[in-house]
Amino acid sequence: MPYLFAHFREKTTVDGEQVYFAVSKNGYDWEKLNDGKPVITCDKGEGGCRDIEIVRLNQGGFVIIATDLCIVNRMDENGYINWKEVNSTGSKCLSVWRSDDLVNFREQELVYMGRDDFGCLWAPEVFYDEKNDEYLVHWGSTVAEDKFTHMSIYCSTTKDFKTFSKPKLFFTKDNEILDSHIVKIDGVYHLFYKNSDNPAMNMHATSNDLYGEYINDDDFQAYMDTLYKPGSHEAPTTYELPDGRWCLMLDFFGCEKDKMGYVPFVSEKVGDAHFKQDKEEFTFPYGFKHGHAIEITEEEYERLVKCFK
Repeated sequence: MPYLFAHFREKTTVDGEQVYFAVSKNGYDWEKLNDGKPVITCDKGEGGCRDIEIVRLNQGGFVIIATDLCIVNRMDENGYINWKEVNSTGSKCLSVWRSDDLVNFREQELVYMGRDDFGCLWAPEVFYDEKNDEYLVHWGSTVAEDKFTHMSIYCSTTKDFKTFSKPKLFFTKDNEILDSHIVKIDGVYHLFYKNSDNPAMNMHATSNDLYGEYINDDDFQAYMDTLYKPGSHEAPTTYELPDGRWCLMLDFFGCEKDKMGYVPFVSEKVGDAHFKQDKEEFTFPYGFKHGHAIEITEEEYERLVKCFK
């Protein structure tokens, strides 16, 4: 069962904040495509993108959606980043690309998400809501009402990634939250997200309804608290491994450059969130930053490898 991982890279040059591809035959061992160079380069908006989401559409084809942001271009001469400014003056749009075959992509689109009072739109993800036959796009934003100091998860729905509903609040807490990831398994909705503080770590909650109420998973929280620097993990994403186990990827960021990138955690069964860190079984050509993995066919795998040798 092959996989495609779309992601960006942690670099101090603009080429890092673009769309990169890696593939795997088994979900464990990953190989870079295009010699480790971007497969898509931004030419609109901030000139860079982060937090790459890739979606296989029910009607056929694929969509990539990402944060319209280039942090490198916002650094001063000493490499300092004013994150408060980023969160209050970020793009009001998301970057979108469409493809029929994963190798030919149409022109980058900047999709305005309908509200001028957003300070930023971080880390978009997409969940297909089969009940309503529509896609739920969810992301983290600050808003002017809170003076851009409190990030929550907002959402919009679409059937075609051309027309979107008016954004609304999806999930919030007293503390800031970001990087939401939703998956439905056996009728249960699993919400993974990052708590910015109190405690600063990744969280897991479940609900029988897509729009909540979500109940915190205390066991998951207790395990996250045992990790080395738990507050330095973010960007949760999951996929099923060929042997039926469940893989959770968390991006270790910002503090130890040689260790930065996704760290794998594995549960024995899809839907069972009792994960354990499992670096030994996985190999990566370099550190993948905030992205998403999807299953692909053998034909798609061969096409990608052939095109991006």
